[in-house]
Amino acid sequence: MSLTFKGSLFAVLTAGLLASATAQTAPATPPATGTPAATPAKPAAPATPVSAATSKAASEIAVTVSGAVKGQIVRCPASLKLSAQAVCLYVKSEQALLRPIVKAKFPGRVTGDWKVMGKAASLVVNDRAGGTPAALVLLNSMTATETLVVVEAVKASPTAAKPATPAGVVKGYAYVLDTDLTGVVTVTALGGGKYRLAAGSETLTVTVGSKTAQLASGAVELPQVPATDGKRLIFPLAGLRALGCTVTPTDTAVTVGCGAQSVGLKPIVF
Repeated sequence: MSLTFKGSLFAVLTAGLLASATAQTAPATPPATGTPAATPAKPAAPATPVSAATSKAASEIAVTVSGAVKGQIVRCPASLKLSAQAVCLYVKSEQALLRPIVKAKFPGRVTGDWKVMGKAASLVVNDRAGGTPAALVLLNSMTATETLVVVEAVKASPTAAKPATPAGVVKGYAYVLDTDLTGVVTVTALGGGKYRLAAGSETLTVTVGSKTAQLASGAVELPQVPATDGKRLIFPLAGLRALGCTVTPTDTAVTVGCGAQSVGLKPIVF
């Protein structure tokens, strides 16, 4: 799952744009008290700490942060290009003091620790302990003793549907696509579910759904049967050794070497 934020929010913060927004965010000095009007004005409704568009989880996080930092709700600077779900708070306190206070309010719900870059710091808060990210809390130092706090709801990008496992594929084993082998193994479709794999002077003919393959020297048995998704050959990684290729694991993938040629790739495990 990947997270998406409205605009490059953290980049904007670290670029120092909030410093220029101080005048917009700092609360105005309360007007001097004058002679009361004959008819008392109706009290203004208390400001709500979150937009009606905010998700329930992000709303709860914004309320908790607001109470923890004792901030004053202000209008978010337009230059930040925040979503309608964002909440901005003006806090008369230095950023370093606010970080442990905010984090302590979400035990088991934060992803990692504060990421500090320049005058800005960010923390991802999940919707619940062990849950999914719901909001990004951003702190930006406006002055040595003033901080703008932003709570921005986040959303996960849609997860692509996992393709169905092709017939014949054994779950838990590593496979490669014919296109992954470009440059080291030449794969030719012969029709009828047959493919020819060529590497250097070796040629291997395989059939989808059959472990038996043919080298120039005779028949060999593959560790698993080759498969197809209807367009591409899905070949068992270990079966490349029948072509004389080497398969070397690395930290994040494998290196397949056939003669003088090699390629790094990430196998598919269904």
